[in-house]
Amino acid sequence: MGHSMMLSRQCSLPRRSLSGRNPAMLLSSGSRRRSVVACSSKVEKDLALSAKVEKLLDSVKWDDKGLAVAIAQNVDTGAILMQGFVSRDALATTVSSRKATFYSRSRSKLWTKGETSMNFINVHDIFLDCDRDSIIYLGEPDGPTCHTGAETCYYTSLSNVLDEGGKNELALTTLFSLESTILQRKAELLAQGVGKPSWTKKLLLDPALLCSKIREEANELCQTLEDNEEKSRAASEMADVLYHSMVLLALKGVKIEDVLCKLRQRFTKSGIEEKMSRNS
Repeated sequence: MGHSMMLSRQCSLPRRSLSGRNPAMLLSSGSRRRSVVACSSKVEKDLALSAKVEKLLDSVKWDDKGLAVAIAQNVDTGAILMQGFVSRDALATTVSSRKATFYSRSRSKLWTKGETSMNFINVHDIFLDCDRDSIIYLGEPDGPTCHTGAETCYYTSLSNVLDEGGKNELALTTLFSLESTILQRKAELLAQGVGKPSWTKKLLLDPALLCSKIREEANELCQTLEDNEEKSRAASEMADVLYHSMVLLALKGVKIEDVLCKLRQRFTKSGIEEKMSRNS
């Protein structure tokens, strides 16, 4: 679409109303001027944004087939969801639609992740590496990313392959590995008689004990500040607070990903405003 056409679509008024009168005649000259200025300003911003996108696309080091590697990463968990290839048009489409779009080498066409399964990856930001030949789509998935139904496409561990008795498991960072272990202990309790006794199971079975431990560990964390203790001591106490709090979350059926999502949603809001909104 040409820029002149965009301007006419965004800013023009219908020539005739249902009564046969020109709607523009119903506006004061001052109102008409303000409308034209507002529309002109919007078009100028759109043109400036378009120029910036073109500059970004020009800076990518496309290979001899006009492609670059693109990795989709979960904005909240940090999990690597999938890898694909993007062309200039695929990246431009992602910028405008905010849906992770790739280029299919086998079908020689663009495809948007989720166009069949509806499990879109909603892109929050896009990163280029230092060499400008690799791209990250940082986004929030609507559901499982892998066509197998797995949360991500990365669930085959080399360690498990070498250990013939190993099983497939998702590539998880420390916090999510801890959550996975806690949920495993919870599942063992439900299965009855499965697994060994553990502190986590004891906490899951005794909410009063769990809550008392969270209060105790939170108080000890505060003491590291009040008593000017070593940084390592504060890190240790915070680890205790995180662990016991995550056991509580498991008991409540809340995922740590949900907590991180809440934190991200507060980034652009003042903490004072956020607290006031909860009290209103």
